[in-house]
Amino acid sequence: MSQYIAPIRDMQFVLHELAGLGELANLPNCEEATPDVVDAIMEEGGKFASGVLAPLNKVGDQNGAIWNNGTVATAPGWKEAYQQFAESGWTAIGCPQEFGGQGLPKLVSTPVSEMFKSANLAFSLGPMLTQGAIEALVLRGSDALKAKFLDKMVAGTWTGTMNLTEPQAGSDLAAVRSKAIPQADGSYLISGQKIFITYGEHDMTDNIIHLVLARLPDAPEGVKGISLFVVPKFMVNDDGSLGARNDVHCVSIEHKLGIHASPTCVMSYGDKGGAVGYLVGEANRGLEYMFIMMNEARFSVGLEGLAISERAYQKALQYARERTQGTELGIKGGGKVAIIKHPDVRRMLMTMKAHVEAMRALAYVTAAALDHAHHHADDAERAKAQAFADLMIPVVKGWCTETGIEMASLGVQVHGGMGYIEETGAAQYLRDARISAIYEGTTGIQANDLIGRKMAREGGQTVKAVIGMMRRLDGNLAEAEGGMMGEHVAVVRAALAQGVSALEQAVEYILATFGSDIKAAHVGAVPMLKLMGIVCGGWQMARAVIAAQRKLSEGTGDSNFYKTKIVTARFFAEHVLPHAASYSHTVCKGAGSALTLDEAMF
Repeated sequence: MSQYIAPIRDMQFVLHELAGLGELANLPNCEEATPDVVDAIMEEGGKFASGVLAPLNKVGDQNGAIWNNGTVATAPGWKEAYQQFAESGWTAIGCPQEFGGQGLPKLVSTPVSEMFKSANLAFSLGPMLTQGAIEALVLRGSDALKAKFLDKMVAGTWTGTMNLTEPQAGSDLAAVRSKAIPQADGSYLISGQKIFITYGEHDMTDNIIHLVLARLPDAPEGVKGISLFVVPKFMVNDDGSLGARNDVHCVSIEHKLGIHASPTCVMSYGDKGGAVGYLVGEANRGLEYMFIMMNEARFSVGLEGLAISERAYQKALQYARERTQGTELGIKGGGKVAIIKHPDVRRMLMTMKAHVEAMRALAYVTAAALDHAHHHADDAERAKAQAFADLMIPVVKGWCTETGIEMASLGVQVHGGMGYIEETGAAQYLRDARISAIYEGTTGIQANDLIGRKMAREGGQTVKAVIGMMRRLDGNLAEAEGGMMGEHVAVVRAALAQGVSALEQAVEYILATFGSDIKAAHVGAVPMLKLMGIVCGGWQMARAVIAAQRKLSEGTGDSNFYKTKIVTARFFAEHVLPHAASYSHTVCKGAGSALTLDEAMF
């Protein structure tokens, strides 16, 4: 088994050169995010990820979570690791200071989150859902709810969940049937069943705070009749101590392909008369509030694709350096060599490396946009940043998770037959990665959101602005061609220009077709999302080339590090960006063949 080592130098490059960490400290309420503070946080995060979480990854996979008569026991070491996680302040890193958090920007918490997800994806899911619940309560909870729950959730003393899905509803939340009956004291009695609830029951903390979608008796049909409620596992007394057990129970956990140590629970509310809950915000606006949690979770799930790709790459690279098989091509009479000498293995490793760097850059730049949207002093700049982040979140979520599956699969392929054997650990990354493209809305749902809400609804205003930014980069690339690695820059420049043209063509098709033939537009939704991911990733790789070339011309830092950045970007330009043209063709031309057959002909 390979040890996880946080790629801090690569992370720092993206933070400083692409995501604008230096500018962030100038924003209101972000003053503490200075480079030295961030470096110290990342160093400690890397130590915790590699020293505490990574060793438990295989333990969790082999032992899993165990359900017994309504209780769930986590894998060996989980409780102790979580206690250390909370005591070290990792639960509070991005939370508001008024509730005991550290108040650090999204751009600071994002690389730390990546580390934890790479080290132990199953463990990271509990804190991720808690963070989403905290965000919803901060923005929409009453002062009384905040006072009752937030301090201990931020401290990690209690965890939180998100309860949306029901057996009959799936992703169709309009079909939610759970009920909420008003009580004289202002509370509500909640009844119903929820499925696929991550960390809905566990033994790591003494209370779990569930956020639950349910309907009031007089609620209108459909999504406009859903309200959001806080339902604690144990009631909380006025002095903050725990009271009676609430009427909410885990009736089973799922047996899954991967993430075995993360309990995926079936939760039953009101089997003994009703679980006491408290309304969050206004009645019948629950779906709106839940999307606060959903957007937070979608970005975080996108990071899972990046994180599992990094972990699979590290494992494959180590194996390729150690495994000897065959002789080196073109060398007569040579002995056995490490498989990293073989061209196809090099191609696979470069494919993994290039995708990891592109995904990391796009995710961190999106995180920085969220910080600007929340903290910038100028209203127009906040709106602009929010529009960019809204456009990119389905891309980060959809493209990164789909790519994560591909990269984890490539990691198995590098190992050959040994990758298919559980002993090496490569297979676990593939099994764990598979859920990320389903979590918090499948890739198809992300793609529908991208072409509908984020493109067609606003007439393509934001995506056209992004395309404009990509095109304006051409001048900088032309200038960078004059540097010592100019031949590589020229390849990146030409490939990006072609990719942007392919993207622009597909965007124009979506905008022209969405109103007149919505089915045709939606056939191309996922190809459009992947096209966006590839070209946006290529855009960030091109920006990395410019930054690396500048560093080389200045003669500062490790020249091999910056040369590696440029060569990796060229690989992305030659091996990945050309797929933009084929995706664009599918978006613009592929609807007829997908929709022609009658259902009975399948």
